[in-house]
Amino acid sequence: MTTQPPIGQPNNAPVNNASLNDGSLQDNAATQPPFIDEHEFNIRLADNDSYDGLTFEVIEAEVAEGKRVVSRGVYLAPNLITTLSLLSGFYSILASTQGEFYKAALAIFLSAILDGADGRVARMLNAQSPFGEQYDSLADMLAFGVAPAILIYSFALEPLGRIGIGCAFVFTACAAFRLARFNVQVGIVDKKYFVGLASPLAAILVTSAVMVAADHNEWIGKYDTAVMLLFAAWVVTCGLLMVSNVKYYSFKEFDKKKVPFVVLIIGVLVMSIVLYDIPVGILAIGIIYALSGIVPTIKMKVKS
Repeated sequence: MTTQPPIGQPNNAPVNNASLNDGSLQDNAATQPPFIDEHEFNIRLADNDSYDGLTFEVIEAEVAEGKRVVSRGVYLAPNLITTLSLLSGFYSILASTQGEFYKAALAIFLSAILDGADGRVARMLNAQSPFGEQYDSLADMLAFGVAPAILIYSFALEPLGRIGIGCAFVFTACAAFRLARFNVQVGIVDKKYFVGLASPLAAILVTSAVMVAADHNEWIGKYDTAVMLLFAAWVVTCGLLMVSNVKYYSFKEFDKKKVPFVVLIIGVLVMSIVLYDIPVGILAIGIIYALSGIVPTIKMKVKS
């Protein structure tokens, strides 16, 4: 079998076959500048891999020290945290279908906490990878796109029939659009801001509204139709905020800067208010955060 020489090498030049099959997965023509095109790189990646029966492996291209290299395996800690977030979202769906709405809501909150933790752990351990980014987005889609929609549909929208299904699906579809847009804009937009409401925050708005309604259920039997329509409008609004171009502060660099001491005191007061009625407090903070992006945008439009 004749081995084709690497790109840019004459046909009569010797080819180092060992470098292609020694398991290092570093094809010099693909990894050394100038890079070959993506299609050719993928072909070489496939050629250098050995498919010896049933194997379970992740092979991905990364840029390390200015060179394009191919690596095997995944980082354990951040991906395990992402898996726990995925499990929480999955459990929330099961709980919603069984009428255990409070458990379903708490599971979504847990997913949001874990979603914030996996990225920080990856950055802290320098364990960021393309696989981790894609896996995190897929887990977010289930936990913050599907689970909240099923929760609010099971809790309030099911009696509306197709209208309820449509409103819940709008939220799920917008979450998918939001995550896809975020993935393609990584490295382009300012990290200080989210373009559109982040999917975990939108999920918290929907989830906390369900928890407030479950706690303060004196409306049951009196204003059912009005409340169902209110929930329908609410879930659609939260979905549309995700795909809007409204900018929201991301707080990603907040922990790296010093703030006046009074900010810490304000934080303690806010936590005290939230503890009085946790679902109401979280919903109020979520609404304030949502308005923090909408109000300045409206003012800028009016001035222009």
